[in-house]
Amino acid sequence: MHAPPTQAFALAVPPRRGPLRAYLADHPVAMDWIVVGAAMFLAVPLFVEFALQGHWWRFALLAVQQLALRARRRSPWAVLVVAVAIDAALLYQSPNSSVMSVAILFAVYAVATAAPALVALGASVLAAVPVSVYYAFVYTPQGPEMPANARYVGLVAAVSVLLMNVLAAGLGAWLRGSREHQAEIRAWAVRRAELASVQERNRIAREMHDVVAHSLTVMVALSDGAAKVVPKDPDRAREVLGELSRTGRTALADMRRVLGVLREGPGASLGPAPGTEGLQALVGGFRAAGLPATLTLAGAPPPSDPAFQLAVYRIVQESLTNALRYGRSVSRVDVGVVRQDGVVRIRVENDGATHDGAEPRLGTGGGIAGMRERAALYGGTLYAGPRSEGGWLVEAELHWTEGTVDGWRVDEGR
Repeated sequence: MHAPPTQAFALAVPPRRGPLRAYLADHPVAMDWIVVGAAMFLAVPLFVEFALQGHWWRFALLAVQQLALRARRRSPWAVLVVAVAIDAALLYQSPNSSVMSVAILFAVYAVATAAPALVALGASVLAAVPVSVYYAFVYTPQGPEMPANARYVGLVAAVSVLLMNVLAAGLGAWLRGSREHQAEIRAWAVRRAELASVQERNRIAREMHDVVAHSLTVMVALSDGAAKVVPKDPDRAREVLGELSRTGRTALADMRRVLGVLREGPGASLGPAPGTEGLQALVGGFRAAGLPATLTLAGAPPPSDPAFQLAVYRIVQESLTNALRYGRSVSRVDVGVVRQDGVVRIRVENDGATHDGAEPRLGTGGGIAGMRERAALYGGTLYAGPRSEGGWLVEAELHWTEGTVDGWRVDEGR
């Protein structure tokens, strides 16, 4: 079974948030009002100044500027325009006024979270132009002890306004980039999970096909053979029926193994999957079903990896199943499995008549596709087609990188 992409999901899950952050993330309206409240709190000295001077129209403009921040998520550009326009109106109405709120900084930050970084940077610079021009060329500090070069105070203020806007844009761009990065990771994790799910479904489909096709084909052949020999040789018929029963039990065990994995997951405690050590019994079962099959094992034993051995077993099984199902007048089926260094070669050939199209085929081609997929999993190839001298040939090559192990017995099952 393929392990779920837990690392991908670990990356995709954002860091754990505290109760307050989680609440604000789930209730953006509350966060909007907190921003409005923070901006108004920082503007309290201005509200007090306007109220004491009786400048109620300024008081109203300042309140509108702060309340406009409520819409910064839906219309960040409009909020930025309103904030800049109101700040400019409050400043330029008096040549010596130094009235300025932080609403522009909140608005620039909101734009930067919604627009590309370069666009947000340009917007922050443009938003600073009216205020910076005012401080650089209009504003004149007043006071009894102001030096002659006090006009440079305005230049410092102009540069400070520009830098604060750029800083707000930078913070917003960083947050936007972080959100996009998290979204990309989540999308990647979803694609990874979907791919793993597809691969797992394909693997299970191959297993189900191999189990059902092999077992049913052998059982049909055995039942047909038993029906023919019952009148002539009851003892032989009982042997065939016993083999039929064993084949059915084996099929049920394989089905329980596959379905158990589906129900309980990869950690299910189930019997081992068939491997190369079961090839002799596999070929013997086909011989009992009437297929004249022989097995030759040569070279070193195959790798001990259960998945690799299962791939070899299923390719041989599917090849023999096709020979039993589709072969006509088959007098010889040769099965050879040879390992040379890191390559395992499988060859299954028979001399039966090829399908001429007079009878409908029972299969859909999924078995050959499954064999090809199993070989491809180990960097190999598979050929399945008619032989030039008649009959059918399946050749597969699977690659393994570990070293060889001597001692595999040769010419078994003849």
